[in-house]
Amino acid sequence: MIKTRIGLLAFAFLIVQHTFAQSNKLKIANRNFDNISYVEAIRNYEDYLRAAKKGTPEVKEALTKLAYSYRKVQDSRNAELTYAELLEAYGSQVESEIYLYYAQALANNGKYKESQKMYSKYGQEQTADMRGRKFTVAYMDNSCFFEDSSTYKIDYLYALNSRQSDFSPMFYKNALVFVSAREEGGIIKRVFMQNQTPFLDLFVFPDTTQLRKDNTTMKQAGAGAISTSLGTLEKAEDDEKEEKPLTKVEQFSKTLNSKYHEGPATFFKDYKKIIFTSNNRSKGANRVGSDGITKLKLYMASETNNRWGNIIDLPFNSAEYSCGHPALSPDDTKLYFVSDMPGGFGGTDIYVTEYHDGEWSSPVNLGREINTEGNEMFPFIDENGDMYFASDGHEGLGGLDIFYVELREGIPMSEVKNLGAPINSSRDDFGLITDAGRGRGYFSSNRKRGYNDDNLYSFVHGCRQLNVLVYDNDTKKPIESVDVRLLKDGLNKELIVTGPDGKVSICLEAGTDFEFKAMKEGYEPNSITYGTFATSLKNRTSITMYLQKSKTPPPIIKGTIVAEVNQIPIEGATVTLENEKDGSIESVVTGIDGKYEFQPKKEGDYSVTAIKDKYAVNTENLGKVKPTKKGPKTFEQNLGLVGEGDIFRLENIYYNYGQFFIRPDAAKELEAKLVPLLKKYPEMRIEIRSHTDSRSSDAFNKKLSENRARAVVDYLLTRGIEIARIEAKGYGESELLNDCANGVGCNEAQHQANRRTEFKILSVAVSSR
Repeated sequence: MIKTRIGLLAFAFLIVQHTFAQSNKLKIANRNFDNISYVEAIRNYEDYLRAAKKGTPEVKEALTKLAYSYRKVQDSRNAELTYAELLEAYGSQVESEIYLYYAQALANNGKYKESQKMYSKYGQEQTADMRGRKFTVAYMDNSCFFEDSSTYKIDYLYALNSRQSDFSPMFYKNALVFVSAREEGGIIKRVFMQNQTPFLDLFVFPDTTQLRKDNTTMKQAGAGAISTSLGTLEKAEDDEKEEKPLTKVEQFSKTLNSKYHEGPATFFKDYKKIIFTSNNRSKGANRVGSDGITKLKLYMASETNNRWGNIIDLPFNSAEYSCGHPALSPDDTKLYFVSDMPGGFGGTDIYVTEYHDGEWSSPVNLGREINTEGNEMFPFIDENGDMYFASDGHEGLGGLDIFYVELREGIPMSEVKNLGAPINSSRDDFGLITDAGRGRGYFSSNRKRGYNDDNLYSFVHGCRQLNVLVYDNDTKKPIESVDVRLLKDGLNKELIVTGPDGKVSICLEAGTDFEFKAMKEGYEPNSITYGTFATSLKNRTSITMYLQKSKTPPPIIKGTIVAEVNQIPIEGATVTLENEKDGSIESVVTGIDGKYEFQPKKEGDYSVTAIKDKYAVNTENLGKVKPTKKGPKTFEQNLGLVGEGDIFRLENIYYNYGQFFIRPDAAKELEAKLVPLLKKYPEMRIEIRSHTDSRSSDAFNKKLSENRARAVVDYLLTRGIEIARIEAKGYGESELLNDCANGVGCNEAQHQANRRTEFKILSVAVSSR
């Protein structure tokens, strides 16, 4: 009996010890999870679950956090298996977000039908979250994601990629700057706790022209096969020994790279300033947020003598939320970035802030058109001012997909478009940069092996060609010199003129409806709509238009809208043709060429008006316009627009050395250029900006330039211009046009060039039309 009792007590002791050990394993795993050490958390949760009793609340907690940890280290296969196990054991008890995460893991693994079912369940439980509904519909037929796949060629960049993550490229002169977790050597190995990988730094590849040559060499050497239709790039074996040595890749800047993360960056157009992502570099208690996590911030630095320095953090950064992934507009006036600051729509949203005279405006969320309940990340603004970004909230092929949207002054002007395969895959695809026409570029993806393995890729985009044939309706012969205008969503795009064969050829993107308008003197105008569809590059598609000769040919009114300051065509201007007789109007929005065309059929006095935000409205009267039997007549009316921030040089306003009186030749320039402008736009406000040469002291020149600016103001007052519309500022010798600084020997003509006056448009009248 005694032996029996001792045996029972020993068995009970073992049970208690086992229970204590299991509880301790779970506590350690939870501690790893709370500290975002997901690799360690996975190991400890797996260890705990091997011996845990099924069906308990503790096991439910462990499975939930284990699956989430797999999500965070991008192991979608194990995430899928764990969510499946969790739902099988606790289906009626799980939170609704489990269906969402399971759906995302299934999509990451290319299981779209199964993913659709989970998205549907999630949508039933979370009706306010549009992802459930959108992805359920998208996965009913996902062929739309493959419509354009044959027009792309994708290459894995052997010369840039390493065994660690390499992602988020950015153009820098003739080089490519990108983010990498590759080890830098040395005794100390810096490791990021979340996924046990080295911290991120900025690296540079000095010559992008060598990338295609390097890839050709590697492929000829048998390093791997490339599939260009679906974008699934795989090597014959998962063996890094054949990859090209990374001799050409080097650290971008030891000053900018710190012992923590440096992430995506963007450059001002002169490449003298950079904005980059980094861990909070602040010293002191505010380095870590109230949740104990170090956030990402945006920093700006400048280059002097080939060294980067003067690092400052941007004013909207915070220790309580992250800001990162910067992208500048082509004119450097807008910065787009990603943040999880309060007030957003989802995990991370894209914001925009304006930059003028060294000052940043308060960030503005880009709104529901761009941002979703998911994550929007890695924006890039192309030369046209349009945006590419990555998202897992808009319907796509799985993980992060890359999307495109047209922007005008930072406002979305089109629906968000998924770029489709092979740019996008079932894995994470992000960080795309490209030229204005998306002809070639670079992007990042973890499609090769997944699981913390981001790589860099290049792409070349071919042309989906459409031939438009224009014929005479009566003779059925081709018509030469017909203006064929392509319109998309009501906006003017390309204008092409037919050749002797009556044909124009245009490259179109898939999945979009277009309108073509044909116009020629002596003919009635005609238009036709066309919807693109999937086709091979080898298949050329044609459409035919017929123009009818007119007995009373309608006149043609056309012209170009340009910026007055530099005569560059203005895109996105609304041009309205108004018949003053009956009040009828026609409107068109200019494309990148700034051109417009009308072919009115009614007789009357006409006027043309051009309107664009932050530009002064310009209206010009054309006089009597009517059809005539004598033959067609073309009216050409070009309109120049002046906009806020424009600076005009008053070419002939010069001053005698050391004086500020208006010379007679200067008065002529004011009468010819500035006075008429101010009288035409009575609500316009300007700044008179006066400059001196470098001779005399800085203080004297500052005072002299102020007097010169004031002399111009006094002259304008005598011409009836209100003082409230004019500001005067003297810049002294601070903005010389040449190298004639203090101590530099220059002739009188060179000094004379610096003694100049300009005016800057501060504000324009707001149109009520």
